[in-house]
Amino acid sequence: MKQKPKTQRQFTPVRNIKDYLQVIEGHGNKVLYRYYADALGREIIDMTYAEFVANVRAQAAAFEALGLAGKRVAVVGETSYKWVSTHLATIACGGVIIPMDKEVAFEEMLGLLAVGEAEVVVYSKSFNDKFASVTSHDTLRTFIPMDPGTAVLAHGYIAYDKLIEEGKAHPEYQFPETEDINQLAEMLFTSGTTGTSKCVMLSQKNVISVVNTACESVEFFPDDTIVSVLPIHHTYELCCMLAGMNYGMTIGINDSLKHVLKSITTFRPTGLVLVPLFVETMHKRIWDKIAQQGKTKKVKFAIRLTRFLRAFGIDIRRKIFKEIIDGFGGRLERIVSGGAPLNPATMKSFDDFGITIMEGYGITECSPLISVNPYFALKAGSVGPACPCCTVRIDGTTVNDKGLAEGEIIVKGDNVMLGYYRNEEANANAFTEDGWYRTGDVGYMDKDGYIFITGRMKSVIVLDNGKNVFPEEIEEYIGRIPGIVESVVVGRKNDEQGVVLTALIVPDYDFYKDKSPEEIEAKIKEDIRAMNKKLAAFKQVKVVEIREEPFEKTTSRKIKRHLVK
Repeated sequence: MKQKPKTQRQFTPVRNIKDYLQVIEGHGNKVLYRYYADALGREIIDMTYAEFVANVRAQAAAFEALGLAGKRVAVVGETSYKWVSTHLATIACGGVIIPMDKEVAFEEMLGLLAVGEAEVVVYSKSFNDKFASVTSHDTLRTFIPMDPGTAVLAHGYIAYDKLIEEGKAHPEYQFPETEDINQLAEMLFTSGTTGTSKCVMLSQKNVISVVNTACESVEFFPDDTIVSVLPIHHTYELCCMLAGMNYGMTIGINDSLKHVLKSITTFRPTGLVLVPLFVETMHKRIWDKIAQQGKTKKVKFAIRLTRFLRAFGIDIRRKIFKEIIDGFGGRLERIVSGGAPLNPATMKSFDDFGITIMEGYGITECSPLISVNPYFALKAGSVGPACPCCTVRIDGTTVNDKGLAEGEIIVKGDNVMLGYYRNEEANANAFTEDGWYRTGDVGYMDKDGYIFITGRMKSVIVLDNGKNVFPEEIEEYIGRIPGIVESVVVGRKNDEQGVVLTALIVPDYDFYKDKSPEEIEAKIKEDIRAMNKKLAAFKQVKVVEIREEPFEKTTSRKIKRHLVK
């Protein structure tokens, strides 16, 4: 891909949450949030930066007046300005915020809240009945519904709007100075793709370091618009949103996963922050529509033409492919993808249409940002070099077929967590003796410092001959085969052959709409045999099993690998 020139970043580095709030308040009457007034989505409300920070200040003042400042406050619900205000107000007044996954079973959530010792919970309307049914809890004492409706609130409950009214009665309130940016400020429960959930402790230093880093590393500008699509309790989505606010961008809030495309066409973003599943879905939608219109050959010819012209400095992609870009609001220029590996072919395909994809890498324990593929020097298949907030090293002595050291990716820097809450065993296993955080991811770095991820240590398959196979590598190859939605590679024990690499595959039944189940299976097996020829003998898939149902996933759309047998 032809590289872009490096542009000057336009943001103000911040030192703590108070500093951050002062910076975003400086954006004044510029629109920060655009969101639907109700579930029907017929009216859109705009909220300015000044209005938002006034809300944060009132909420922090109310916490102070009601004796809730410095407490552990949980927040759960859909993305909203009230959710983000709660997050910032809690930290600003010296408390600890505990973002909760709204998809977690409610009984499990109550247990996690007890583990985190949350005393206050702020929740969206969809949780009104659930929290109203809580008659006793080990730690929760104050319940704050964002929208209680007509419910009569009992003792210990206070409506969010009443909370803000209480705060506005104290106009003299100012955000206190941050005494120690290394103190605990946020507690997050990991999504548990490996079957366990640990409580990650982050400081203000951790949170702020990745906001500054995101602003410095990703090409966005103050006049950009993004749409918030991913769950807000994930550090990836929240980090990118807070960075966008530092820039002074406008953020449209998507109200439902069912309405993502509607929100994109309504808010007309110039940029998006997504996980690969959404990117691949968008990619498939583009090519399906092209095929339905009988324009596949025409579009492929246009791609070859624009590639040729770009070699001579002539770029007409966004004019030639205007109809495709119009399908995403007409202004989409860039996408940040993270949370899982992205197929390099998809990245190249979007680039052909004039949309740049910057792939990043992170983990909750690193707040979450570790690296970003720079917009001005992209390398397909890489997640880029380490971000300015940290240093990355490869801990391993294995030399791969490229002649580069391959092993566990370890990190040290301002983004690395304080540790796991009350889990000394996990903490001991999480860090090297000299203090580097073990990500559990395996990869290598090229001569330019670009990181390439090849697998997860916990998912490694050890063959009978002692060879290690990282299933993610094989799954990436499978993902390039047309007509396959998703796959998981596992090692199955066979009495005759030992451990056998087995691919569990979910076909794209729309792609195979004219085929019988037997024909689909035969074609996929044929494609897998062709794929095997590109792989070392010990990495070849020996058994293929077809699934009708998608794999169970976390809310960040990662497959729960531990449930696949």
